[in-house]
Parts: sequence; structure tokens; C-alpha cells
Amino acid sequence: MKTALLLLALSALAALPLSAAFAPSLLLTPSKTSSFFRSSSAPLPRAASARFIPHKHSTSRISSSIKMQGGEAPLVVVAGATGRLGSKVVAQLLSPDPGSKMQPVRVRALVRSKAKAEGKLPVSSPLLEVMECNLLDNNSVVQACAGAEAAVWCATGFSDSSERSVLDKLLGAVRQQFRRQESVDIAGIKSVAACFRGGASALGGPRVVLCSSAGVTRTTWSEAKKKQYEGCADIPIVRVNPLGVLDTKRESEEVLRASGADYTVVRPCGLNDAWPQGRPLLSQGDMAVGRISRQDAARVLAEMLFEPLASGKTFEVFALSGYDKPADNSQQLARLRTDSEEASSPTSDASLSLLYSLLQQLVPGKELAPNRLAMGQTYEQLDNGERGRLGERGRERPQFE
Repeated sequence: MKTALLLLALSALAALPLSAAFAPSLLLTPSKTSSFFRSSSAPLPRAASARFIPHKHSTSRISSSIKMQGGEAPLVVVAGATGRLGSKVVAQLLSPDPGSKMQPVRVRALVRSKAKAEGKLPVSSPLLEVMECNLLDNNSVVQACAGAEAAVWCATGFSDSSERSVLDKLLGAVRQQFRRQESVDIAGIKSVAACFRGGASALGGPRVVLCSSAGVTRTTWSEAKKKQYEGCADIPIVRVNPLGVLDTKRESEEVLRASGADYTVVRPCGLNDAWPQGRPLLSQGDMAVGRISRQDAARVLAEMLFEPLASGKTFEVFALSGYDKPADNSQQLARLRTDSEEASSPTSDASLSLLYSLLQQLVPGKELAPNRLAMGQTYEQLDNGERGRLGERGRERPQFE
């Protein structure tokens, strides 16, 4: 009977759209090293269209050699390439936004199904290569990363994709809750990071860029710290932490930091495609609360591959609408601390308190009280005194749809 009830509860959670249920605030992430973390562009010639390469039938190293003047374009692997964020990362890498200093690269999009990729990726691009890859199979990952300069990780075992079956979501949820070390967030990133250990990227930045989530360290804060910073600690995703998703993402970060690969961890605040594009605001300390569109988040993730000053750093990001994007990220990145610097000399409580006071003024909405949000309630609904779709705060109920 208990097993049946557990499966029912997990299936209900698996059927809930994560972004819709918890989007008012953000998704979260921390590090093991300290309380701060817990707490020459030549045109490319035309070539053949993108190829689908099912890994399980492939036995030779992939050799798509799109040539640039003086050599071939570097290859970047994108894990989770058909997701709502990953597909935008692929698009950014293939065709950078005007004003970005990124150079077009070849992209190897790792997918579970090539059929799914056809409607989500620009498969006609001569720079795109699509490969079926089981991110939980180390041999599959090793082959998928062969010859690549760098990787962007957008995959997750806790997906709100409407294209996943309830059973698939349920199995992923069980892994998250009971077999975390076998989840794609941890086992998968471990295999990918191992492929990029040692050496420098020809792109100039880190070899692995991990998309994590703002707020993951907040589940580890003391009760006193949570009370002191309730505007970021007492928000729906931290309060509920469904199936320990924040803890899984935190461990994923820790695995990457310990891997020996040159890395950057990017922690977006609430991903919301209805939020206007704007200027990404980078911060540290896991104090940020806000929104960012997937388009803006994808650009940040892609740009980090070309930023030497991003290496070895972890930061949160949200977007301020109405502000132009910076022509270059180096100024912002130069002001951020590396993880090793934070580990050896943690940020003072006074500095964190000042940062919190500033960031709380940038929270969306008029109430400026994210700790009053219910799961599934938007900032706008809070401003208007309206209930969220899952009910009142503390009494939220999942919808069976």
C-alpha cells in the first residue's frame, strides 16, 4: 500500500511542469568548497547538412570537418540539446547574436532520439551534427565527446518536458529521490567532465560550462541564516525542494569541481520565456532571486566558452529588462571570485548582507516579497492578491492532468 501511494505521489510530481509550478522564484544550486557555495571571423564555407548519428550503431570516430580559413572550426558538445534551454544554446553557438564576440563553431548535439531533434534543432545547418547518446553510459559519452574542444551541459534528470511520458518522468523522479548517484545530473556530468580533463580550450574559456540553478545551497543553510535572508531562502523551490532536486544539482556542481576539468558553473534564476530579454546580471553568494528568459540564459552559457575570466567560477544570473546587453562580459567576470578564492577566504557576513539588500530591490513585481509566494504563483498574481494555480501558500496541491 505504501509503495502504491509513493508511486502515485511521484507520478503526480513527475507530471507537474517544474517551471510552471516553481517559476515565480527560481531554480537553485551550491558547492562543496565553502559555505558560500553551499551557502578572426572568416565566413564558413557551405557544406553538407547536419547528420544524424545514432551512437549505438556507430563504431568510428566522428569526423565532420567544416573548414575555416586556416583550419577547421572548433567542435562544441551540447548535452540536453533538444530541451527548451539546450536547443537555444545550440542556436546561439551556430549563429551568435549580433554584438556577441562569439565565433561560430561546429556543434555536436547529444540527444536521446534523432526523431525528436528534427523539429527542435536547425538540422539543415552545415555546422550541426546530431548524435544519439545515452548520458548514463560512459562509453557512449566518451565517443560523443571525442574531438571536442568544450561542452555545455543543459541536461537534467528532473525534466518538465511535455514530450516525456509519465513513466519516463516517474523513473527519473525515482532516481532523483532514491538513487541520486545514478541520476543523469551526477553520473552524466561526471562522465562528460572526465573527457575534458587537462588541456586548454581553443575557444579561450573553460572546457565545461554547467547550467545549474540559483538557490541550491540554500537548502543547506542554518535556520538562522534562512531567517536572516528569508527573501531568498523562504521561496517555493527552496521550501519544497521536490524530490531533493536542489541537492542533486548541488552535488552535480561538486562532481564537476572535483573532476579536474576547467569549468564554469552558471546558476540561472527563474527561467521564464515570457520575461523580456535584457541585461544579464551576474552575482555570487547564492542570494539572487529573479527571472531570465531562456534566450538570455542560453546566450550567457554559450558566451562563457569564449571567456578566459569565467574559468573556475560559479555565479547566479538573472536579467534586467530595458537594459542593453554588455558588449563584453570580461568586466563583470573580472569582479567575480573563483571558487578556490572563496574556499580559502569566504565572503564576510557583512558583504553578504549588503549584497542581499541590493538584490532584494531587483526582485520582480511590486510587493518585493518573494518569500510570500506560493508554489505555482507568479509575482504578478501576488501583486494582485490572486491565488496561484496550485492553491494557497503551504496548502499547494498538485494538479492531476
